[in-house]
Amino acid sequence: MARGNISTVLTERLGCEAPIIQTAMGWVAEPSLVIGSVDAGAFGFLGAAVMTPDEAREKILQVRRGTDRAFGVNFHMFQPGAEQIVDLILANKEQIRAVSFGRGPDAKMIGRFKDAGILCIPTVGALKHAQKMEQLGVDMVNVQGGEGGGHTGSVPTTVLLPQVLDTVKVPVIASGGFSDGRGLAAALSFGAVGIAMGTRFLLTAESPVPDTTKAAYLKAGTDQIVVTTKLDGIPQRMIRTPLMDKIEKSGPLAMWVRALETAMIMKRQTGASLGDLIKSAKGMTAHGDQPLKQALMAATMPTLIQKAVVHGDIVEGVMATGVVGGRIQEIPTCAELVDRIMSEALARMDAVAALRP
Repeated sequence: MARGNISTVLTERLGCEAPIIQTAMGWVAEPSLVIGSVDAGAFGFLGAAVMTPDEAREKILQVRRGTDRAFGVNFHMFQPGAEQIVDLILANKEQIRAVSFGRGPDAKMIGRFKDAGILCIPTVGALKHAQKMEQLGVDMVNVQGGEGGGHTGSVPTTVLLPQVLDTVKVPVIASGGFSDGRGLAAALSFGAVGIAMGTRFLLTAESPVPDTTKAAYLKAGTDQIVVTTKLDGIPQRMIRTPLMDKIEKSGPLAMWVRALETAMIMKRQTGASLGDLIKSAKGMTAHGDQPLKQALMAATMPTLIQKAVVHGDIVEGVMATGVVGGRIQEIPTCAELVDRIMSEALARMDAVAALRP
């Protein structure tokens, strides 16, 4: 249970004690991490965007068996089986308090969630996307600055966050570069209602990531964290490894080969037909204006991440990370992490208040 008390719109509407969100990292935001984060007082999202409907059904059940606290589910409308996953979320509305997503749901779908009492909290990386999501009727927006891991933008959190806060009327959550109580205090001072963290929760005891991979994350300094466009044509922040160096040097033909190879791996793992994968890729293309090659690679990228974060293969896999990963040095439990963040945040807020004459 988080120490201290910081009440915001986020804690009030999501029903958690701490204004902290554990983000829905593919292959990482599994039941163990969601249960650990919500029991610690934060709000956790299950990463269903890389799951089949059957997997999502079982893992939602696992979370519900492991805790009676509210939690969230992340999905994308362009993933195979998306409609069934939406139905699963709605069928579990008594404990699923929110959904998160990037591109995907339209106003009608968002209305279905809202009618069920489920909050819609998309992640955005640009002002125009925050404005669009507000127009569609979402409840809050999670603003991820360029420091964030995985797919990322170019505008730093300290610039993007106030830009969005000055423009939209819905509550804003800050992400990209946060890992401690000083960051939470800063985000609240900006006007955000809380923070969202991915990399920091990846490096906790409850995270299902193998110890070998966690050790590689801890070893990487900020100078070993890079942004690449060679994985799927969209900027992604990753830990630099020999594989990443090889990918950076690859040409267009190699990118096509890698896209097709990972597509076949994903086809075997998910049971989706090649047509389903192409449909998924075209869905991404339609929303993100990507060439089909890049969209296909984006649709199959989780397989490369899975190698590292599920199988512990840091040679053939890739490791998404925020820049903040370069300063994380230890693996606490979720409870230890949330307690520490809350204590630090309250101490910083008290220190700032003491500066007043």
